Amino acid sequence: MRLRDVVRVGASGLVTRPLRVVLSALGIAIGIASMLAVVGISASSRAELDRQLDALGTNLLTVGPGETLFGDTAHLPDDAVAMISRIGPVTSASATATLDASAYRSDLVPEAESGGISVRAARTDLLDTAGVTVAAGAWLNEATAGYPAVVLGSTTAERLGVTAPGADVRVWLGGEWFTVVGILRPSALTPELDMSALVGWPVAEARLGFEGYPTTVYARAEEDAVAAVRDVLAATANPESPSEVEVSRPSDALAAQQATDKALSGLLLGLGGVALLVGGVGVANTMVISVLERRSEIGLRRSMGATRGQVRLQFLAESQLLCVLGGLGGLLLGIAVTSAYAAYQGWITVVPLWASAGGLAATLLIGGVAGLYPAVRAARMSPTEALATP
Repeated sequence: MRLRDVVRVGASGLVTRPLRVVLSALGIAIGIASMLAVVGISASSRAELDRQLDALGTNLLTVGPGETLFGDTAHLPDDAVAMISRIGPVTSASATATLDASAYRSDLVPEAESGGISVRAARTDLLDTAGVTVAAGAWLNEATAGYPAVVLGSTTAERLGVTAPGADVRVWLGGEWFTVVGILRPSALTPELDMSALVGWPVAEARLGFEGYPTTVYARAEEDAVAAVRDVLAATANPESPSEVEVSRPSDALAAQQATDKALSGLLLGLGGVALLVGGVGVANTMVISVLERRSEIGLRRSMGATRGQVRLQFLAESQLLCVLGGLGGLLLGIAVTSAYAAYQGWITVVPLWASAGGLAATLLIGGVAGLYPAVRAARMSPTEALATP
């Protein structure tokens, strides 16, 4: 039999039972769609993370105080930023300091209800180093840093109900009113700034009891020297007690998050594989029932000269066509789900070619395995036995 004849004979067997075919193909489609959606969403998420890292840079390092030998919280020297700036490969450095103050929308809110918002003193060159941008208003400058002006992180502004800065928009901070001059965009590398109310270094020293010790120093280094800079940051920031300094690389946290997402994707991919296996069992069941129902047809074909190989090929073709229909439907459904979710999250849509090709290969494999036993069983029927079956 020619390939065209095999396809035509196999398709004719499916057309006569449309509802059963649709339900069996649906099982395959759900399995393929599940696997493709998991891979596509995971790939889209990683592409978005890579895009963010490319935009923010992986060369940001942070320096913070550790603990003393007695378990107390240490502090960085007040000239830590200046000393770090002297490291050759360091291109920029800035700092913030956590203050003993809270920010509220009203002066009537109890002090205990801070909402998790921290107040930080910030240097005017912080944004360039940390890679943060302003969503509305303006950042602190040499003029506003000395006055009761505050810039809110994205989460802080949301929690305080501030939608836009302005001369008449104020927050109660450290026992007095501060005017909101700006709101920051969310930052993946510096999430602590999202939950902060940032005031100028001079006004923090003058009005909020700030002693001048930074609690977090941000440093940008040349891309090829990040590891070398990281090794000397502790000793440079605090030469007297380098063991009391903690150095981290924010992009490492994002990389760890990506690894966690990969592990979760592997679990979901396994569940998709189970769904695909269940769909394959459904196809096998459909083909076994088809053989039982079509014994007279098989006997007629055998009596008219059809060989066992031709009968076997007919039922294998039906099984393969059934799985291909389900596979194509699953691919379309999986791509649609991935595209919809990526669009909802604001990501670019990425559907790996290997996932699509693997999905189709999986359907062909399932079709072959699911149809093998029914095809062999049909081929073994003798014409007289098949025709004698009512």
